[in-house]
Amino acid sequence: MMKIIKVTYTARAEYVETNKANIGAVMNDLQQLNHPGINYNCCVGADDKTFTHTAFFMADEDQKVLLELPSFKYFSEQLKASIPEAAPKQELLALVGSSRNIF
Repeated sequence: MMKIIKVTYTARAEYVETNKANIGAVMNDLQQLNHPGINYNCCVGADDKTFTHTAFFMADEDQKVLLELPSFKYFSEQLKASIPEAAPKQELLALVGSSRNIF
């Protein structure tokens, strides 16, 4: 069963570029891994410091692949240590529709 998780937080202005670089490292690793059960993206708001991550997982096992990725662990640790303006808020979503097949 597909699992969709959205995480939103606001980084401190001085941490934004580091956060973007850490996200880039995660995305590079995910692209190289090319795991069929993970569809992950991140956007930043108009304020250039509010980040929204959306992860689609085909199954719980696919989520574990992301959580065990060294670059993701590093990203998470560094984000927590940066003491964001607004702490990460996680929300579970249900897909209503999509213009493309996600998996």
